[in-house]
Amino acid sequence: MSHGPRSGLAAVSSAMLAMSRHLEVRDVLKTIVASARELLDAQYAALGVPDDHGGFAQFVVDGVSDEQWKAIGPLPRRHGVLAAMLDDAAPQRLADVRRDPRFGGWPGAHPDLVDFLGLPVRDGDEVLGALFLANKRCPKPEGTCGFTEDDEELLGILAQHAAIALTNARLYERSRELTIAEERSRLAHELHDAVSQKLFSLRLTAQAAARLVDRDPARAKGELQQVAVLAAEAADELRAAVVELRPAALDEDGLVATLRTQIQVLDRAHSARVTFTGHLVRALPAAQEEAVLRVAQEALHNALRHSGGEHVDVTLERRGSGAVLRVGDDGGGFDPHAVRRAGRHLGLVSMRDRASGVGGRLTVESAPGKGTTIELEVPGG
Repeated sequence: MSHGPRSGLAAVSSAMLAMSRHLEVRDVLKTIVASARELLDAQYAALGVPDDHGGFAQFVVDGVSDEQWKAIGPLPRRHGVLAAMLDDAAPQRLADVRRDPRFGGWPGAHPDLVDFLGLPVRDGDEVLGALFLANKRCPKPEGTCGFTEDDEELLGILAQHAAIALTNARLYERSRELTIAEERSRLAHELHDAVSQKLFSLRLTAQAAARLVDRDPARAKGELQQVAVLAAEAADELRAAVVELRPAALDEDGLVATLRTQIQVLDRAHSARVTFTGHLVRALPAAQEEAVLRVAQEALHNALRHSGGEHVDVTLERRGSGAVLRVGDDGGGFDPHAVRRAGRHLGLVSMRDRASGVGGRLTVESAPGKGTTIELEVPGG
């Protein structure tokens, strides 16, 4: 079989290894379509993962620019040839997809597809997605399909391995979500045991002070002083239970994987788009990794709860032997000096304390209407 510059067993093996190297579902999808397009020397490739409502939960393309993809518009529906690939185990190999009776047209900005090869990605009886290629780069006599039986066989092999990689990625994401849920449950127990009794005592003391304030002001003053003591102790307990609690995932998976997983969960849970990019970051000392994670969590909380932005971008990149974290949003922004004067800190004091505690530096760039960027630089070991 010959499939352009990347042909033969070595190319197939490279594609399989690339698919198995990723654990996040979207990374696996991107690798599948890129590998399929390169192996079979096609102009376009795509893979759609169906939802339960007649459409696609995810649709990944290769060969289309970001600008072109935005112009195309909403994800396609499950109809025509796409539906056939999801409902029928038979491959679809067509000389001209536009002449197929099932063809239902496409948006104006959509590229012109001609010869077409597609088939479902299946795990047993479950259809995981529809994988297709279009516009084979080769001479094609009029009315014939550029994709051959050998291409169809190769794409079938690729789809089988894609099903394995995609299933593994889904299992990994589900296990990480369960780990996060277990961590939250454990944290709830920690909070209850460490703080609830202290808060109960604080409430009783405050009630006693309220009853005494008129008839015995001196005793009321003593009770209020006790309230302050209890409040400080509760704050210390809370800090020990939450702020200083090192996540198990950080020890098990490292900083980059932990950040990526948590950001994927936030992206699914919020209307704002939350993205993460990690560049060549080596392992840092435990204290630095925890500081980076906690600052990222605090900055993400502020961006998602208070900024009103549509996008939050998190980047982590290497700088010397250390690393730089940036959390930026396109929200309403604020005046950092006005916030400080008003006594509102938005977690900035905590973030700065964490930065200085590991020899790092925190900077905040924001202005009304200009969004906010939090940058943390930490040294390496």
